[in-house]
Amino acid sequence: MKPVKSFIEGMPKAELHLHIEGTLEPELMFELALRNRVHLPFDSPDEARRAYAFSDLQSFLDIYYQGSRVLLHDRDFFDLTWAYLRKAKEQNIRHTEVFFDPQAHTARGVPIGAVIEGIHHALANGERELGISSKLILCFLRDLSAEHAIQTLESALPYRDYVAGVGLDSSERGHPPEKFTKVFGRARDEGFFVVAHAGEEGPPEYVWQALDTLGVSRIDHGVRAIEDAALVERLRAERVPLTVCPLSNVKLRVFDSIHQHNLPELLDADLIVTINSDDPAYFGGYINENFIAVQEAFNLTKRELATLARNSFEASFLAEDQRREVLRELDDLSAL
Repeated sequence: MKPVKSFIEGMPKAELHLHIEGTLEPELMFELALRNRVHLPFDSPDEARRAYAFSDLQSFLDIYYQGSRVLLHDRDFFDLTWAYLRKAKEQNIRHTEVFFDPQAHTARGVPIGAVIEGIHHALANGERELGISSKLILCFLRDLSAEHAIQTLESALPYRDYVAGVGLDSSERGHPPEKFTKVFGRARDEGFFVVAHAGEEGPPEYVWQALDTLGVSRIDHGVRAIEDAALVERLRAERVPLTVCPLSNVKLRVFDSIHQHNLPELLDADLIVTINSDDPAYFGGYINENFIAVQEAFNLTKRELATLARNSFEASFLAEDQRREVLRELDDLSAL
């Protein structure tokens, strides 16, 4: 296993499904809580980690939003993002497309400008100092109203140069994508690229809606698409990427174990599958740990691992010249 593990660690990767709030490690959570005088329900980082046992998506979100309360100022969002980027550098992530949830912060009185500027300045530093390119994706919370989403988009428009796309996340059950048709149409008109979480806990129908009513070019998660043969054929024919998060899927009980994950079926269906970490501070692993988990579970070859990495760059919103450069590097690596 060691040579394959070294191959994974050395392989250039793009991460396309990463919630910046979900990178809040307990140690930084406590540091920010002290700095901002925010009370936490845990006595120590270790106690916080022990609480990360989830029965479903909602049980995770309850703790996720509790941790986010320590994020109050642009400096906090900068520190959070910078900590992730340093980890990303260690894991040879060359490009990252970062989700953030402004409504989770503005609801607490945090100005949207503090959120966006803090994250943006860290991402800009990451490109200059670490060589990691990035895109910032504003996500709407699907359990809130469509009207609230439109207000959030309006409030973000003054920061248009810092935000590249919009997405849809949070509790999926009972919140179909079609609820957000209007705001996604407005976002497309404004020139944002659009993606959406669908087919994680929600049914394949939600993936259809994300494609047909929201006009997304990428599906976040999408593992339940395999239940609908016509949908699988469409995803394959239109080469719609899926940003799959294996350790997250197990932690949130979408699958009972990594060995029961349907990644092999998705690959056998010739879909554009990418590997990502989702909320790594809560789910027990960053991108390399996700790659290692699926390699061990399914005995993936170096060529198959390189294909997954290649998919991540092809599914990204990178400029074509940057994409070609890193794909040549991957081709050389997989030929070894």
